[in-house]
Amino acid sequence: MKIGITGGIGSGKSYVCKRLALRGISVYDCDDAAKRLIRTSPKLQQQIVSLVGSLEKSEMSRFLLAGEANQQALNAIIHPAVFEDFNSSGLQWMESAIMYESGAFRLVDKVIAVTAPEDVRIQRVMKRDGISKEKVLQWMQRQWPQDEVRQRADFEIINDGIADIDSQIDKLIHFLETSK
Repeated sequence: MKIGITGGIGSGKSYVCKRLALRGISVYDCDDAAKRLIRTSPKLQQQIVSLVGSLEKSEMSRFLLAGEANQQALNAIIHPAVFEDFNSSGLQWMESAIMYESGAFRLVDKVIAVTAPEDVRIQRVMKRDGISKEKVLQWMQRQWPQDEVRQRADFEIINDGIADIDSQIDKLIHFLETSK
């Protein structure tokens, strides 16, 4: 069974994946894979430079935030490469912030949503990335609303800094074992 883990920026997906790793579960990180593929694939680099004009992170961010059409054009280059890489990775678990937006949900059997209150997410990202609240909100607006992601998911892990993550992972593993 292939499992997808998703949640908006600052929800704590990476933390949940670290807790899974402690249980011996390796999770394919779509963001890391995209960065690695952009660094190592001349074909991908050429396509991105043709579209964006540069491989610099600041230029790519500016390009992405300039409009939906730009985001779709860049995603049409990067997502297929990441999906192909996941399929050849041999891993069963995938982490993607944009599981539904990217179409990655089609590669997995079950989707797990990691959620957190908006104010917690904003504070996490501001602290982690050293950016303003306005910039965090810009990125959040580029993703599906958390409620919509939660409704489409097969299971939810609440990562609000209060709920016990490990007991929720226990329930998740039980859910997956009984869903086979």
